[in-house]
Amino acid sequence: MKWVTRSHVHVDRVACPWLISRFIDSQAEFLFVPKDSIAQVVAETGAIPFDAPGVALGHHHGRCSFETIIETYGLTDAALLRLAKIVHAADVAEDIDADPVARGLEAIAVGYSLRFPDDRENLHRQFDVYDALYAWCRLQVAATK
Repeated sequence: MKWVTRSHVHVDRVACPWLISRFIDSQAEFLFVPKDSIAQVVAETGAIPFDAPGVALGHHHGRCSFETIIETYGLTDAALLRLAKIVHAADVAEDIDADPVARGLEAIAVGYSLRFPDDRENLHRQFDVYDALYAWCRLQVAATK
């Protein structure tokens, strides 16, 4: 399946493709386009839009797109829900201090964007970060049981 979002990825636009490819669609193909081209790309390709204004898999009711996708697809993994709190805080500027890990994830996202301005390369490289962070979340959740 094709998925489309805005170009110039940052926290949510990296976290969502990671989530989609790891838990929803292992064959996902991601398209990155200017914000004003998303509707046209959806019409031409049938791609599922995410993390863009006015789309179903976007920011809604105080949730970031990562959280919306988790809810929409009924994902309940406790470690994934812990990761969602980090992603939300790192992505939503006014909530940056809601999670102690968020400022670190935000800094990593900025650093990767500076080093790898190509969206696909940025995703490819940052997926390791999210794999590691998810592993850490699994450890954190296990420790609280």
